[in-house]
Amino acid sequence: MYRFICALLALMGISVASANPLVIAHRGASGYLPEHTLEAKAMAHAMGADFLEQDVVLTADGIPIVLHDIHLDPTTDVEERFPDRAREDGRYYALDFSLAEIRSLRAHERTVKRDSGEREAVYPGRFPLDTGHFTVPTLKEEIDLITGLNRSTGRHTGLYIELKAPQWHTQQGYDAAKAVLAVLEQTGYTDQSDRVILQCFDAATLRRLRHELNTPLPLIQLIADNSWGEDGDNDYDAMRTAAGIADIATYADGIGPWIPQLLAIDSASGAALSTGLAELAHEAGLVVHPYTLRADDLPDGITVEQLHTALFELVKADGLFTDFPDLTRAFLDR
Repeated sequence: MYRFICALLALMGISVASANPLVIAHRGASGYLPEHTLEAKAMAHAMGADFLEQDVVLTADGIPIVLHDIHLDPTTDVEERFPDRAREDGRYYALDFSLAEIRSLRAHERTVKRDSGEREAVYPGRFPLDTGHFTVPTLKEEIDLITGLNRSTGRHTGLYIELKAPQWHTQQGYDAAKAVLAVLEQTGYTDQSDRVILQCFDAATLRRLRHELNTPLPLIQLIADNSWGEDGDNDYDAMRTAAGIADIATYADGIGPWIPQLLAIDSASGAALSTGLAELAHEAGLVVHPYTLRADDLPDGITVEQLHTALFELVKADGLFTDFPDLTRAFLDR
C-alpha cells in the first residue's frame, strides 16, 4: 500500500517525503504518563498524534497485551505482588502470568534496578513512580479505546503495532503473529491499511506476515544496533546497505531506524549530517519512520527544534516516533 502511494505520488511529480509526515506517539504520550497505559494513549490522541504505538507480548493464556518488554519488572509492581515468580535469571516474564494476574498489577514509569536492588525511574522528571493507579491493557482494550475516541472526536488516529520478540514466543510455544492478527480481525482492522501499520525487528516475522499469513497491512522493518541482541537472526548493519534496503523492499513498506543511524550530529555545534540511509530507503520506495525523539534525552549539543528540523527537513523522514507528540505536532503544524 505505501509503495503504491509513493509510486503514485512520483508519477504526479511529488516526492515521497513531501507528503504530510506522521506523528507516531511512542508508547503513547510517554513523556507525560506511564508508557503504554490507556491514559497515555488517550493523552496522545488528544494531542493530535496520527498513530499510537502498541508493543505486544502474550500472557500465559495467549492474550496479546500492550507492554514494551517480555518482562514485567521494569514497568509494574510484579516483584512486590509475586516475589516468588521470577525465572532463574531473576526476571518476571509476562508469558508466565495469566491475564487475570497481570490485571492485578500496578503499572508505573519505566525503572532500572540499581546494584543496591532499589529501582529508580529511567527518566526522573516524568510522572512520579509512586503515584497513580495505572494498569496493563490488552490489545483489544486499547483498540476499543482508540476506536471510541476516533468516533467521539471525528479523528482517524491509527494503530502502529509492534510484535515483540516473536521468535522467542515461538520457542516458548506461542504464535504472536497469529494472536495479533486474530485481535485485528475481531475488531475489524484486518484490512484497514490506512489505519494499521505492523512493525517488527525480526525480518523473518515480517516475511511470514507478508507471504504466509498474507496480511495486506503496511509492514515496517525496524532497524536496531547489532549489539542490542534483538530477537531473531538479523544483521542490522547489512540492512543499512544498498543491498539490504533493496531486500527489505521485497517484503516491507518502510524502515524504522534508530535516529543515530540517520543522522550524524556534531555535539559542539548541533549541526546534523545525513548518513545517507534515508536517501537509500526513499530511492527504494520505502517510507522512513525513525525512533525516538525524547525532549528530556536529546543527543548532545542539539535542541528539540534542531532535531525536528534535521529529521523532517534534512533527511525528510515520513514520520517520527516521539515521546512528546504535542511537540512534534506543533513543529509540523508550523
